[in-house]
Amino acid sequence: MERTTSIEEAKLILGKNFIGPDELSIIADQMRIALPGNYPEIPFSKKELIEKHEYYILILGTSQMKDGTPLTLKSLIDQFGKNPDISEPCFYNQDWYVKEDFIVRPCEKKWFLIRKNVLNETRGVDPQLIVAKIKLPAAVLCAYVFFCNFLLNQGDLLWKHDFVWCSDVDVNNDMIYVGRYIDATGFCKNGFSIHRHLKLRNNYSCIKFY
Repeated sequence: MERTTSIEEAKLILGKNFIGPDELSIIADQMRIALPGNYPEIPFSKKELIEKHEYYILILGTSQMKDGTPLTLKSLIDQFGKNPDISEPCFYNQDWYVKEDFIVRPCEKKWFLIRKNVLNETRGVDPQLIVAKIKLPAAVLCAYVFFCNFLLNQGDLLWKHDFVWCSDVDVNNDMIYVGRYIDATGFCKNGFSIHRHLKLRNNYSCIKFY
């Protein structure tokens, strides 16, 4: 079976769920991204794309911003900001991660096929059990796809109320999860969230009081 698909064929199969060179050129100024000079082949067969066309986005990743710096979570945060009262889309206003390594990990220049909605069978499941079975995306990839899709598809919100586990960990080896642009309770302001899942350690304990 042929494992590659042409850009033209992929566009026809995926429609608005395809984000390739032409689509990225439309939003390059808003994203402040540099378009890849040479595009890698799409490493998915037509059969795979047809099977996944409804629930997945095929997107061309890029690794650089327009100024030549790496495309990272930090560069996307710098571009979109953290205040929905000023502009949207934006990131959720928090700063615990500013010194973490994963925040400056660059996106890769390759094609990604990433699911648009969460797998219901993974809701509320211990992430360590999920990691054993499912390959998780990088946080920077999730953010990149989210903002590209929002700008190209009239404000469409991926993972609107849901969090998505990522392959990244913080300095304490706690897993990163992202998403949930809108808080369903209305308590928190809008913004693409970046959080960490704190593991129970022996310094988590309790005291008595009377």
